[in-house]
Amino acid sequence: MSIFLSLPAGPAFTLDRLHRAGHDAFVVGGCVRDSLAGLVPHDWDICTSAPPQEICRVFADIPQALPGIEYGTVTLLLESGPCEVTTFRVEQGYSDGRRPDGVSFTSRLEEDLARRDFTVNAMAWNPWQGLQDPFGGQEDLTAGRLRCVGQPEVRFAEDGLRILRGLRFYSCRGLVPDEECARGLHAEKHRLARVSAERCFAELWRLLAGDQVEQVLNEYADVFFVLLPELAPMAGFEQHNPYHCLDVWRHTARAVANGGGDPVVRLALLLHDMGKPASFFMEDGVGHFYGHASRSRDMAGPLLERLHAPARLTKEVCRLVELHDTPIQATRPAIRRWLNKLGEVQLRRLLAIHRADALAKTAHVLAQRLAILDQAEEILGELLAGDACFSLKDLAVKGGDLLTAGIPQGPQVGRLLQKLLEQVLAEQLPNQKEALLRAALELHQKEN
Repeated sequence: MSIFLSLPAGPAFTLDRLHRAGHDAFVVGGCVRDSLAGLVPHDWDICTSAPPQEICRVFADIPQALPGIEYGTVTLLLESGPCEVTTFRVEQGYSDGRRPDGVSFTSRLEEDLARRDFTVNAMAWNPWQGLQDPFGGQEDLTAGRLRCVGQPEVRFAEDGLRILRGLRFYSCRGLVPDEECARGLHAEKHRLARVSAERCFAELWRLLAGDQVEQVLNEYADVFFVLLPELAPMAGFEQHNPYHCLDVWRHTARAVANGGGDPVVRLALLLHDMGKPASFFMEDGVGHFYGHASRSRDMAGPLLERLHAPARLTKEVCRLVELHDTPIQATRPAIRRWLNKLGEVQLRRLLAIHRADALAKTAHVLAQRLAILDQAEEILGELLAGDACFSLKDLAVKGGDLLTAGIPQGPQVGRLLQKLLEQVLAEQLPNQKEALLRAALELHQKEN
């Protein structure tokens, strides 16, 4: 069966010019995989039989960037965007566990495809020769199977990040590692220790968003514990609590899977109970974890810093971890106070965390907890739709209004504004200028 891929203008132009110059050229790797899966590729990589200097000559009229030319890559700076063109190559040695020690160029496409990580990434296509798939990637893609090109141990030794990338394909694409690949993922997990923190975090961030994340976290817990050793005590740690039917790690995996589409929420859920094993004690046959939220927060900060997570993200996640166990009352004053404390975005994340956490607990507590969360979200929507006041900037009076009303300038102005806000949050005062000025004058008189 012939296969036709719809190419953007830039890659189509590049393939055509290389073909007219007498060279083999193909789109290759992830763009072919995604196209066959019915997805829109983000990047279009091109490989060719033309040596690097010949690529430069063929596109002499096009601006070029050459930082990867020693590895055979020329980046064409087309009007439609950059387009990477790489000479067919084979690689020798990976002493740093990431980059080849050397490359040599070849005229054979199959030799180039043989160096790639997984069969679904070892496919190439052009309009003249169609799909080139010497390792069965299309069949694996259709079957939802993840296989390595060659021996998994060799592929993972070349670049340890391929271990996390493989698990991301499982989590996000539903490509289940076959027996040989799975064995290699477990056996070579120590390779992750040599991969840079930034690269690992980028893969973890994407992996956590997948629909199959619960299965991946459970089946490959040992792999994640190489990257995140602080989480290892959670595995198999029974909670001995009527609210829980799963051990701490399996509860965490299920909570992450229930975390919705916000990656910040999913990352916070991965870390939300990491302090439980160190906080555990038994009382009257029941397990308790008092203070585990703050302990988890204290552990999450250094972990995220070690992974070189952005500072703002680290702060947001640690705050959510700290508050994940704090009860949320479904009343207007309570939701106003939460809005004042967190703002809309973080409050919605916290509600999502409470929901995901509840969905990972025993069924007998679920209905009541979800009903409270539903009501809280309804109140939040009503408050925001009504342009509710939940911070000083939303207050209907400002410092200048108090000065005009006769209150002398000084620190008392700030204190009065804060007291007015507290009364508005508690719905003891309407957020109306006249009412607030009267209340401010009364408070001023009482203080003086």
